[in-house]
Amino acid sequence: MLEVKNVTKRFGSLIAVRDVSLTVPKGELRAVIGPNGAGKTTFFNLISGFFPPSAGMIAFDGRDITALPAHKRVALGMARTFQVTEIFPELTLFENVRIAAEVADGYRLRPWISRAERARIGRHVEENLELAGLGAKSGRLVGELAHGDQRAAEIAMALALRPRLLLLDEPTAGMGDQETYAITQLIRRLHRDGNLTIVLIEHDMRVVFHLADRITVLDQGTFLADGTPDEIAGNEAVQAAYLGSAA
Repeated sequence: MLEVKNVTKRFGSLIAVRDVSLTVPKGELRAVIGPNGAGKTTFFNLISGFFPPSAGMIAFDGRDITALPAHKRVALGMARTFQVTEIFPELTLFENVRIAAEVADGYRLRPWISRAERARIGRHVEENLELAGLGAKSGRLVGELAHGDQRAAEIAMALALRPRLLLLDEPTAGMGDQETYAITQLIRRLHRDGNLTIVLIEHDMRVVFHLADRITVLDQGTFLADGTPDEIAGNEAVQAAYLGSAA
């Protein structure tokens, strides 16, 4: 589903990501972890098209997308969330997700939508709100919701784009235990029941080891390790990167 081959990103003299490769088969849930400053979000920005790579190749479902901008990657079936929640706080939950649904169906530049089309989009919006556990709150302003619900709303917006690959950038950031549990269960449902391929960045190792099929570790912009949760847990280089060289 996703192949990243020898990708590098330079910002002037700073090399944020250096020669990193990643292969994610269809249906896998892959976690990307690493200490602060490891280059994880820059790596996500390369995959999703927000940054062009300085070197290397990115392919999605067998197609070279290295030069494609972000919106064209969305059209191919790639969607993402962000480390800082990106929502429209002054709009309702339903309206937030409807915007994404209309973009997915090609209506974003049309000034008028028929009643039948609007009803079909509405059903799609309600399905995604229910999937995200937000159906009962569809009329609420997103800016009034708890942080965990706002993160779930952003995931619902991504789902409305009908992705085949979902990129989640720190989905449990800033959450308490109960909110973290709810988002973790949502991601598990999307992976198992929705048959989505998911790549996530996450700092909470409880979430990572509970969800991931495989884990890729970055450190200072370079590839450090890749393996199953058990293999990563026992990897001395990973322990040293997180805990110091004495680990």
